[in-house]
Amino acid sequence: MEKLDLLYQGKAKKLYATDDQDVLWVEYMNQATAGNGAKKEQIEGKGHLNNEITSLMFRLLAKRGIASHFVKQLSGTEQLVRKMTMFPLEIVMRNVAAGSFATRYGVKEGTVLSKPVLEFFYKSDELNDPFINNDDILALELATEEQLEIISAKAREINQALLAIFSSIDVRLVDFKIEMGITSDGMILLADEITPDTCRLWDEQGQGEDSEAIEHLDKDLFRRDLGSIIPAYEEILTRLQGLESPEACGGNCHCKH
Repeated sequence: MEKLDLLYQGKAKKLYATDDQDVLWVEYMNQATAGNGAKKEQIEGKGHLNNEITSLMFRLLAKRGIASHFVKQLSGTEQLVRKMTMFPLEIVMRNVAAGSFATRYGVKEGTVLSKPVLEFFYKSDELNDPFINNDDILALELATEEQLEIISAKAREINQALLAIFSSIDVRLVDFKIEMGITSDGMILLADEITPDTCRLWDEQGQGEDSEAIEHLDKDLFRRDLGSIIPAYEEILTRLQGLESPEACGGNCHCKH
């Protein structure tokens, strides 16, 4: 596979064309951002950790029958993915009140929600990614009604799978953001990434039942100036690696078993 022209550079990744029109080459960057890019910093090792984590997460989800755009990990910071037409939506699943949800509704952060909450945000840097409901999505023709039903069902299925995966390594999945796209043959798939950049992850290892202390293993450490994200991301990677045998990696991973 040959890497060709740069097609897009976002906050955390670069996308390149390849000699296969249906495959893109992804390069993870060390840049960390918050507040829609208002806060920005280069953090050595971040790109490597996020590429390792998301590659592993896509493999673990595939084992559970959840398909994604992921094709293959190439190196510590690079991977191949299927080219898709992306829905301009940030798809958010919430299991515990935190972040903007807690602020918006005046709910104490850490409150376990009675049922998972699915939210959508319109991907637009100019509009600061506003909250958007189902009727808005249909009226703006961002997705059809049938597509929206599939996206919603897949989001809830992914949530259940991720809850199980993170629970098995003593991590609470508070909430997460994903994206989806549609392939040239009309298949809707999970895309983008699943990392501590896009998930709120709280450490439950060694936590007592009555403990209210929150130990972040996610980008809130950067977002809220709570400390370095690197040890937290390394901890997530180390625990996740315990769920995957060397044979399961197919020789494509760069982790240390």
